[in-house]
Parts: sequence; structure tokens; C-alpha cells
Amino acid sequence: MKYIFGFAALVCFFCSIMISSANVVLRDRQEVNKAVDKKTSVLQAAWLVKPGEKATAAEVERIFQNVKPHVVDLASGEVLADVDPESFDEAKEAQSGAPENNAGIKTVPGRVKTYEVVEDGKTTMIILPIYGKGLWSTMKGFLALDADGTTVRGLTYYEQAETPGLGGEVENPRWKQLWQGRKAFGDDGAVKIAVIKGPAGNPESDPHHVDGLSGATITSRGVTNMLQYWLGDKGFGPYLKKFRESRQSAA
Repeated sequence: MKYIFGFAALVCFFCSIMISSANVVLRDRQEVNKAVDKKTSVLQAAWLVKPGEKATAAEVERIFQNVKPHVVDLASGEVLADVDPESFDEAKEAQSGAPENNAGIKTVPGRVKTYEVVEDGKTTMIILPIYGKGLWSTMKGFLALDADGTTVRGLTYYEQAETPGLGGEVENPRWKQLWQGRKAFGDDGAVKIAVIKGPAGNPESDPHHVDGLSGATITSRGVTNMLQYWLGDKGFGPYLKKFRESRQSAA
């Protein structure tokens, strides 16, 4: 019997060494792949890569050349020109308690990385990171707005653990397509975008609403709550206000 336990221990030791070695050897490649995945999500929000479409790392890097990252101070809405977005590590950014909200957000960073799509020297889109609670998980994604700062270009989630076939449909390209052309704000400047129960009209007749996810009321409500938070005064409201003002003054 002791030989059996000894052999099993030897196999386990050998396997652990192999796994540890592989993890160390592949760590750099894993970091590269994570960076490419995140860039792909940014591009999918803007529909520069269609959701569900497979793009190579080279294609992602080529398209991403038109995407300019910035670091934004959330409280003031100022773009921090003295902070290099390439070396800015969001994972190491200090967190503070979030103001009361319905999105299940407990902490927020002081600074976040946003993106602008620049074509022929002009900003055509801005892309904002968002997160908030769904039914089972914290959903993380990106929201893309046109240069007017209110028309939705796209919404995508790159991390979520909602129920497959129900709340997990937030990743369904057909549902994502419903967001295009919707208006995030009303004429009074208030956040109006919301996922409703049942079907919404088209963007022209029902600009502020998107179809609810069938059988996923809590996930649908979670999407609405996180958008209400991040587009509001405690989220990107100050940044969006400054962005729209800069666009108007430049016109």
C-alpha cells in the first residue's frame, strides 16, 4: 500500500511542477492575450469589431490605432493630460466607497481609463467602462457613445456570470444590436436609457428604451441601474458635460 501512496505523491509532485512551470513560462503571453481581449471588447462596443466576430491580434492592434485612451478624474470630469494612459494600471488604482446607488457598486476608483475613436483627426466616438451587479455576478463592459455624447453606438460585456440563455444573453449580438441609435439622455439632460420589460420600439419611435431580456428581469434591471449610475453625476456625468462643451466650443 505504501508504494501506491508513494507513487501517487510522486505523480502529484511532478504534475504540480509542470503546471507551475507552464504558468511561469506562459505568463507574459497570458498578459498579452488579456490586453488583446480588452482591446477587442472596446472595439466591439464601438462595432469596429462586430460582436461574435473573430479578429486576430494583428487586426485588433491595427484597428486600435484609431482609438486614443485617456485617464479621467471621475469627480471633476477632467482628462488628466499628465497621466500616461499606456502605463496607467487600473487594477492598482485606489478605491473609495461609492455613493448610494441601485447598481450594487460598493467602491469606485478616483481615475478611470476612457477611450476616443479618432478618424481623420476628429473624435467620432467615446467609449466608457461600466460595471454593476446583475443577478449572479458583477458585469463588466463598455458603452460607446457617438461624438454628440448621447447617441448610443454600442454596449458590450466582457465579464459576466449571468444565467446562460437568460441573463447571459447580454452577450448575444442580436440584443447588442438593439442598442445602436438609442439616446442615453432626454432633452432635459437626465439619463433616460433603460432596459424595459418586453419589446421596445425602434430607435426613432422609442429612443430611450431597449428590449428586456426574456426571463432575466433582474439582469435587465442591473443593466439599467449601472447605466443610470455611470452616466449620472456620480459617474461620467462631469466628464460628459465637459466633453459636450468642448465639442460645442470647437464647432
